[in-house]
Amino acid sequence: MNRSSLIPLWAQLAADLQVRIGKGEFEDKFPTEEDIVQEYGVSRYTVRESIRKIAEQGLLQRHQGRGTFVVHPRLEQPLAGFYSLACTILDTGVKERSEVRVLELRQANIAGERLGLDPNDECLYIERLRYAGNEPLALDKSYLPADMAAPLLEIDLTSGSLYDHLAKYCDTIITEGLERIRPINPTLRDRDLLHLPQKEAAFSLERITKSSTRTVEWRSSIVRGDRYQFVVEWPTVSTRAKWQIPT
Repeated sequence: MNRSSLIPLWAQLAADLQVRIGKGEFEDKFPTEEDIVQEYGVSRYTVRESIRKIAEQGLLQRHQGRGTFVVHPRLEQPLAGFYSLACTILDTGVKERSEVRVLELRQANIAGERLGLDPNDECLYIERLRYAGNEPLALDKSYLPADMAAPLLEIDLTSGSLYDHLAKYCDTIITEGLERIRPINPTLRDRDLLHLPQKEAAFSLERITKSSTRTVEWRSSIVRGDRYQFVVEWPTVSTRAKWQIPT
């Protein structure tokens, strides 16, 4: 704590605690006021004010007799255009990473139709379990043409956007895409992988991306419905007048 700073001590403390929340340090239980007083050497008033401010942002919740706990709000994904899950997570201040479960060349088979390949052609298959902090958020299964994406076999894919890696190592820029989203009840295997609570639904995403006229990726994803939501912003009043809506 910098006591000579113009920034109030409670604000400094709140900022540091939020960073630690983002790193997943308090998954089981948030420390008590006394614990924080002892650790940071500040007054109980400073601690209470910082916790109050963090709670106002929806990151903490107090339960009488049980203590204070970290709240995991849903990540919001605007649907105005192209997006990256890695960037969405990082924008919230939470650490992003991936567990690469499979990275291999295999026959295109059914993926060939989506990628414009012969079923016997080779494609690169990537299966990643995506994390926000220490919490699994999505399971991605991607198929890409091997002649274009083979350099990714030598790349560390445990962090960052796949599209950034494609641009950097495969000289391939995504220019357009199509995505279909629907609610599903995941299999027990997928539910266990995602740590998805019972009775919670998930989103199934199917995505096709292109670079110019060539199909680059066919991806199927399962995303936790309790930790993720999609947001659509309607036209403003000025632009709405341009729409011709039948009656």
